[in-house]
Amino acid sequence: MEFLEFEQPLKEIEAKIEDIELVGKGQKKRQLAELKKKREKLRSEIYQKLTPWQTVKVARHPNRPYTLDYIENVFSDFQELHGDRFYADDPAIVAGFARFMGEPVCVIGHQKGRNTKQKIYRNFGMPRPEGYRKAMRIMKLAEKFSMPVFTFIDTPGAYPGLEAEERGQAEAIAVNLREMSLLRVPIIITVTGEGGSGGALAIGVGDRINMLQYSIYSVISPEGCAAILWKDAARAQDAASALKLTAVDLKDLKLIDQVIEEPVGGAHVAPEELYPRLSKTFSAQLEELTSMKEKELLEERYLKFRKMGKYLENGKSQAVGKGGGDAV
Repeated sequence: MEFLEFEQPLKEIEAKIEDIELVGKGQKKRQLAELKKKREKLRSEIYQKLTPWQTVKVARHPNRPYTLDYIENVFSDFQELHGDRFYADDPAIVAGFARFMGEPVCVIGHQKGRNTKQKIYRNFGMPRPEGYRKAMRIMKLAEKFSMPVFTFIDTPGAYPGLEAEERGQAEAIAVNLREMSLLRVPIIITVTGEGGSGGALAIGVGDRINMLQYSIYSVISPEGCAAILWKDAARAQDAASALKLTAVDLKDLKLIDQVIEEPVGGAHVAPEELYPRLSKTFSAQLEELTSMKEKELLEERYLKFRKMGKYLENGKSQAVGKGGGDAV
């Protein structure tokens, strides 16, 4: 287990617990129980008052579950498909078909690596254009066979390298935004870690948008925002507060539909507690969406995104109207 800076008191308790478990467990059973109780109490106290910057740290925790973990524990019979049929395959995005509650579905998501070799192979979860084109190719197949689409977002952003720009990064993202808005099957989005800018939004247009409790979703990273606004990346903590990037903030702004509670300490502490909650949420949302007619589904999706945002009128904050409008 890796501990974040603000979790150091937990690290000390964990070390004591491990020592007792290794030697003299039988003789110190009561002490062990007391330490575990103290650990849970301290963890609860820490996570009840996380700052936005600390939430960013949790969202980036290297032990958090990734897309393949969710596929393995929430879905069954997954068959991965590769390649965009234009240039290459992109391991930063996993895509294919599976079953959810026995029904065929499409599953797509960003995938980061656990060790150095995997991180390089997955490009740290930053997709190139071929990744987004692969995702869209699989979505079109899902539409053809009337399969709902599930996407899992966890990326620092789209890869900004020269070769990605040469192959049309911006165009690939723009096409996905357009095509997902018109896809004639239900789309359920879940932000599981980092939701970084257009790299996240390229698989983030859907009918229901969920965020895990300690995930983030923003137009730019706090470090990038600080570097632009204050010419000082060290002010990332200030930027994190200003960006309103936490799940609670985005729910209040009506930019997402549901915050899914994580185990105290984050999804990586007890992922086995999180998977059933996800299944329950997905089941309820899918039942609601599949009961809609195609025209109703598309109309609701359109209005959902048109209503996002607020603007100021005579000094008062106003929500964008039902028919849409410009946010300034």
